[in-house]
Amino acid sequence: SFQALEPIISEQIMHLHHTKHHQTYITNLNAALEAQATALAANDVPSLLSIQQKLTFNGGGHINHSLFWRNLAPHGSPATDIAASAPRLKAALEQQWGSVEQFTRAFGALLLSLQGSGWGWLVCVGGPAGKLELVSTKDQDPVVGGKVPVLGVDMWEHAYYLQYLNNKAGYVERIWEVVNWVEAEERYTKGVDGAALLKL
Repeated sequence: SFQALEPIISEQIMHLHHTKHHQTYITNLNAALEAQATALAANDVPSLLSIQQKLTFNGGGHINHSLFWRNLAPHGSPATDIAASAPRLKAALEQQWGSVEQFTRAFGALLLSLQGSGWGWLVCVGGPAGKLELVSTKDQDPVVGGKVPVLGVDMWEHAYYLQYLNNKAGYVERIWEVVNWVEAEERYTKGVDGAALLKL
């Protein structure tokens, strides 16, 4: 339901985000894949090279949004309780950042430091329950290099502007109220060995 994240993220935003923005990435990715197949069959190397940017942008947009939806849970639902839903991840966050509150402040600072459009990520490196890092990606670049995205936040304006206007900090502060810690715990505990979790 597009209403599931109210009042943190409005029904209007979720409807547009799903049916317009994410769908556009899917449509454009499919078109790029068809063009790639045609160019490959024709051994058209210049066209293959020109298609790569479209594949990265639209493929990344599809991957990032698919992960983002799974990162979210209805406001007030059991999945938003980190202590009950993600005990191992919570302990790791406390060990690395001192407390969950200090972690969310560090993540928030990363999100607010992004210039233009992009994503902020908590990633796991080095296998199940590996080292945690905070990273950002530009535009729709996905997380790569053996890092597993545990938690991602969309910082494109279409993710919040209709509700929060220019109050980006308000969106960043409230997003924690709809984080699906069950999903985050699963990604963290499976680590790189659980990469199949990320197949769409």
